[in-house]
Amino acid sequence: MQARAFSAPRGVVAQRARAAPRAPTHNARGSLHVVASAKKKELFMWEGLREAIDEEMERDPTVCVMGEDVGHYGGSYKCTLGLYKKYGDMRVLDTPICENGFMGMGVGAAMTGLRPIVEGMNMGFLLLAFNQISNNCGMLHYTSGGQYKTPLVIRGPGGVGRQLGAEHSQRLESYFQSIPGVQLVAVSTPRNAKALLKAAIRSDNPIIFFEHVLLYNLKGEVGDRDEVQSLERAEVVRQGTDISIFTYSRMRYVVMQAVAELEKQGYNPEVIDLISLKPFDMETISQSVRKTRKVLIVEECMKTGGIGASLSAVISESLFNELDHEVVRLSSQDVPTAYAYELEAATIVQSSQVVEAVQKTCGARAVATA
Repeated sequence: MQARAFSAPRGVVAQRARAAPRAPTHNARGSLHVVASAKKKELFMWEGLREAIDEEMERDPTVCVMGEDVGHYGGSYKCTLGLYKKYGDMRVLDTPICENGFMGMGVGAAMTGLRPIVEGMNMGFLLLAFNQISNNCGMLHYTSGGQYKTPLVIRGPGGVGRQLGAEHSQRLESYFQSIPGVQLVAVSTPRNAKALLKAAIRSDNPIIFFEHVLLYNLKGEVGDRDEVQSLERAEVVRQGTDISIFTYSRMRYVVMQAVAELEKQGYNPEVIDLISLKPFDMETISQSVRKTRKVLIVEECMKTGGIGASLSAVISESLFNELDHEVVRLSSQDVPTAYAYELEAATIVQSSQVVEAVQKTCGARAVATA
């Protein structure tokens, strides 16, 4: 069971209580002045991930990092920058280019008491380690009769970037979702990235931790070292009544761009960031579906066999009588991602498609004019 260091409303990132403003004081001359409260801490997402790794390595000496260029180079997106100087080359281990080999080493290290973080320089490269992920890290606890556990975090950049070509634009959620024994988590903000990575490192389950390549330079508020977030909870990004839009990772921002336009047209959509791709947070999902009675799933994953396909099936099976409209899915095209910018954009969901899908599902809205 993963650590849960706080109790928060479902679907909402825990907010640390703000420090109360200092009481008014008097200076030596008797003039009244107020000491300003501490400014909220903001980091880029890659900095938040780095801070999470640093804090957990400092907290627990069994936490270690391994992967290609994670040490002296600091990782392909600098999520381990400088950590080898603080913790040494054995806890921040540069590996050869042999994904199946160092993934197996990570599984073995987890079996013998360590808590490894295995970084894939690009998540697409981890297809070379699929055997270790599918046949070992997810199954060893069961196949050993509970004698072994594998507290392992597999993380790295993925998703469609900007003209990275087909092999560097993989979305592996659909590849890994059917593997027994592993959890899938997709982060979307600096705050939930840091809090979820800390929770994943503390979990006794193997976690595949998806970070979108275009979100590393997203800047936002982060929590302190005591803030962690449940790995199984979705986040209600926006309350609404007309339709439930389920999304995750970078598509959260595509959806919110569409929502800005939909609000002008009189629509009131509810937006849920799934975060946990396996298992789904069915409590939050069910509450939203029962309220709006319409569902739109927006994902960057492929349409055939993707996360949206699984979620659509679960909703149709368990909440069919709550629906007033069939479940609608917007997914990437089932084609290799093109290098050309225009063709690349045509393969993934755009905000205009979200607007059109909501209009079609909910019908026309009469917008009152002053």
